[in-house]
Amino acid sequence: MKRKILRILKWTFLLFLCIFFFRACIPSKQDTESIKPRHSTKYWDLKTGSKIAYTFIEGKGNKKPYPVIYLHGGPGGYVHSKVIEVLGQLSEDGFDVYLYDQIGGGLSARLKNVNEYTATRHQKDLEAIVSLLKAEKVILVGQSWGGALATLFTADNPNKVDKIILTCPGAVKPVNDSVEKLKAPLSLNLKDPIDVNGSVISFLLKPRYIAIRVWALLGKKIASDAEADSYLNKMAEEFTKGLVYDSSKTLTEEGGGGGYCNIKTPTSYRRLADPRPKLINNNIPVLIIKGQYDNIPWGNTNEYKDIFKNSQLKIIEKAGHDIYIEKPDEYLQAMQLFLIKRS
Repeated sequence: MKRKILRILKWTFLLFLCIFFFRACIPSKQDTESIKPRHSTKYWDLKTGSKIAYTFIEGKGNKKPYPVIYLHGGPGGYVHSKVIEVLGQLSEDGFDVYLYDQIGGGLSARLKNVNEYTATRHQKDLEAIVSLLKAEKVILVGQSWGGALATLFTADNPNKVDKIILTCPGAVKPVNDSVEKLKAPLSLNLKDPIDVNGSVISFLLKPRYIAIRVWALLGKKIASDAEADSYLNKMAEEFTKGLVYDSSKTLTEEGGGGGYCNIKTPTSYRRLADPRPKLINNNIPVLIIKGQYDNIPWGNTNEYKDIFKNSQLKIIEKAGHDIYIEKPDEYLQAMQLFLIKRS
């Protein structure tokens, strides 16, 4: 009897594997819209080999000397139209504003070799952009992963940075796992966001997407960029519900997710040179904006306060990770106050 049960289990397992591998080999239907160029979309061909899509909004009136460069989240994210609408208003204060899609995401090009998606590549692209703009210094606005990218850039180019605005910044890379355990002061009244892990995991466990991720981690593409992007965009429709305080206010996704960039870039974090020692004596003015319902652990946010001694913290109530969606006016005003006061 025991032998019979084992035999049934064995054949059941083999059948499961056959079905899994069969489904993993079949390209999936791409049922998400791909992002479309805007009338404002322009392109840079960088010396790094990256073709980068960007939107430029020229400063009005009394022009400020240093441009604002927006670094979106991800990796594999993109600049949403809502971000352009909100951040573009800084041009009214005289700032030239640049918002670009990082390589592998949005309207920017996809790389043939997935192994080239690294944090260092993103940093080199940013360095090339700053060089191309011929600006003496720049103001960096880093959202989520963009905050970590701003920190990597600043560590190697401190004299090129005038100010930094970090909005719900992701963990400093390479990650210091121990800081995540730090509890936020009760006085900040931080809250947990909506848990959307269940719906996201269902996408992560799809055989085809598992196969795409595994082969990408091995340095190979078994699916087109469009198919890999489609999976990320489909997941984004679910996980973005946890990036706001009120899930009914979640924005419609515009289809700019970069699948392979999202899979591959994080694998490069541990190979990075630690930026922390390079920033010990910096005095760069930094504004850290955090939503009350931000999903980034307080310890990761607090580490930016430790690294940038000349920093200040602003908590936006009843807002999640994507503050610009729910509290665009308060979000913008905090930036304006910081930039104009310290001009």
